Amino acid sequence: MSYGDSREKILAAATRLFQLQGYYGTGLNQIIKESGAPKGSLYYHFPDGKEQLAIEAVNEMSHYIRMKIKESLDAHPDPAESIQAFLQDLSSQFTCPENFEGFPVGLLAAETALKSEKLQQACQSAYQEWENLFAGKLRSAGFSDEKAAEISTVLNALIEGGIIVSLAKKDKMPILHISKQIPNLLKT
Repeated sequence: MSYGDSREKILAAATRLFQLQGYYGTGLNQIIKESGAPKGSLYYHFPDGKEQLAIEAVNEMSHYIRMKIKESLDAHPDPAESIQAFLQDLSSQFTCPENFEGFPVGLLAAETALKSEKLQQACQSAYQEWENLFAGKLRSAGFSDEKAAEISTVLNALIEGGIIVSLAKKDKMPILHISKQIPNLLKT
């Protein structure tokens, strides 16, 4: 196992465990065991420990979601259609929620926001990046800066809430219901 492999295995194991058990329910020894990496490699790659692992997991998830949003926004000229395409893609993960890719940033933010400023800032940054993508699409469709920013915040809140409800119900319908309402949200 190379150093790069160890790093990726540790980060993947941590991300999966954060999703399944939450930040505080996941211990470093469990991450090491799950990853199969030597204990020294965890501290070599993540000298700040679990908080650094969680921040990097949020950053990876942020990048993944950003690419998925951008892909949908670029594929459809109409903002409503592009957002609905993103939600359709997202909803497909709930056919087998145990295989959900990554973890909802909102769950980690809610669990740690009052105790870890660095982790809270990573979550805030992720949300801001996603909102910027949505807002850019809306502005290009004629929405004012203020309205585009407002709707983008609402979209993020709806999507994160929809993910949590879909996980709780083990059902993709909450995401699909949100998707159905997007044209109403985007009425000027």
